Amino acid sequence: MVKDLIIHAKDNGVDIALLEDKQLVELHQERNTNQFIVGDVFLGRVKKIMPGLNAAFIDVGHEKDAFLHYTDLSPEIRSVLKFTGQAIAGNLPPDQLLNNFPIQPLIEKTGNVKDVLQSKNNILVQVLKEPISTKGPRLTCEISLAGRFLVLTPFNETVGVSKKIDSADERKRLKQLIEGLKPKNFGVIVRTVAAGKGTAELHADLLMLQEKWQQIMKNLRHANPVTKVLSEMDKTQSILRDLLSPEFNKIVTDDLTIAQEIESYIGRMAPDRKEMVVRYNGKTPIFDHYGITRQVKASFGKTVTMPNGSYLILEKTEALHVVDVNSGHRSSMEGTQEENALKVNLEAAEELGRQLRLRDLGGIIVVDFIDMKNPDNKKLLQKKMMDVMQNDRATHTILPLSKFNLMQITRERVRPEINIATTESCPTCSGSGQINASLLLIDEMEEELKHLLTIHRKLKLYCHPIFAAYLRKGFPSLRMKWFFEYKKWVSIYPNEDFALTDYAFFDENDEEIKLD
Repeated sequence: MVKDLIIHAKDNGVDIALLEDKQLVELHQERNTNQFIVGDVFLGRVKKIMPGLNAAFIDVGHEKDAFLHYTDLSPEIRSVLKFTGQAIAGNLPPDQLLNNFPIQPLIEKTGNVKDVLQSKNNILVQVLKEPISTKGPRLTCEISLAGRFLVLTPFNETVGVSKKIDSADERKRLKQLIEGLKPKNFGVIVRTVAAGKGTAELHADLLMLQEKWQQIMKNLRHANPVTKVLSEMDKTQSILRDLLSPEFNKIVTDDLTIAQEIESYIGRMAPDRKEMVVRYNGKTPIFDHYGITRQVKASFGKTVTMPNGSYLILEKTEALHVVDVNSGHRSSMEGTQEENALKVNLEAAEELGRQLRLRDLGGIIVVDFIDMKNPDNKKLLQKKMMDVMQNDRATHTILPLSKFNLMQITRERVRPEINIATTESCPTCSGSGQINASLLLIDEMEEELKHLLTIHRKLKLYCHPIFAAYLRKGFPSLRMKWFFEYKKWVSIYPNEDFALTDYAFFDENDEEIKLD
């Protein structure tokens, strides 16, 4: 699998597209106005204790108070509170890290927030989820500083190794290595990408994380709440930190400053990969040049069409997301109903996995697959869904198909989901109404044409004069390209009674062809 990262700079931030084999799988929008990014560390103040919710609301500078549940306090919360007070008073020299800091007793897992926090307490917190809709940020007191290979966690001595590292010998080697390197009163989690890395690379990553912690200590000194004491790296660098691998082919951006920053970052993380950074200077917008605009328009509508004519319908309710799988043109396939249903469902699972990552859908997702009776086919579909979502970094759970052929999926979302408008102002009504984006009309027409030409000897296409002229213009015209590909001629008839994006196919008997 070849991965490309395409970065488009805007006045108010950047848009970042992750392509896998040229197919768009993730789209991120980073805006300069977002001051509460996942991973940011704040000195906050307890605003209100809510014993009924077993939670507290914390002032971190957002218009809505941030939410901190008891389960997110961290077992070491007493150490966090003591550290916060001593750091503000200037009693902890940053160069000593936590060497002389007295670790406090752990709290109970089933305790109550009112026994731990008090109103107006100063507290060190980290953003766990960004503000979404009318909700403020969600916080945690389990501070963690992520690097390329390691994650540093203060106030404990635990060393953990990613379970995705299969080799028991490699896990043992990494654990022993880190236990000999880590500073006192710090835990370390070894990430999957650390497999096979040597002492020098891991030690350099650990030193970088220690510098981050020292920065927190310096910024806390004589600080007043509310203060941001550590900013998480921008979205581009965080994606590179988490995803950079030999599969990455290139990173392309249309901004010189961003290109230089990424080059510098990769120079520190993987010096031998600096040449993958490319500055784009073309006249065509970068997202248009790499086909991202078309994919965005095609992927974010209510209906998502798949290559073989089947399609998904995605709808959002107050409580969950609902996905309906439809066979479309596949209803005329050869084979039994069970075989056809399995083929469509497997294709739908592939596309759905991409859609969940692309839109960053979270919460409960209920998928209505096409009915299947064979238990083995149902298990095969669940396995397919799990395989597709294996590369999804968000925490998720996939349940087996119910007896109604419904699949329930839960997926954690830490950022607001991305919504892209797939409608544009209608030129025939001066913007008083909306139509599906015209960019997609030709794709839709060609998809139907491909299906119909396998059934009919001749086809007639009636459409608005503007589209008729578009299909016939140039050499070779789009109609000629159809002829070269399908070896059948399509007669085009302009009709002013048709709306701009309306069209109809007629067969050799001049009967309109209705597509379900």
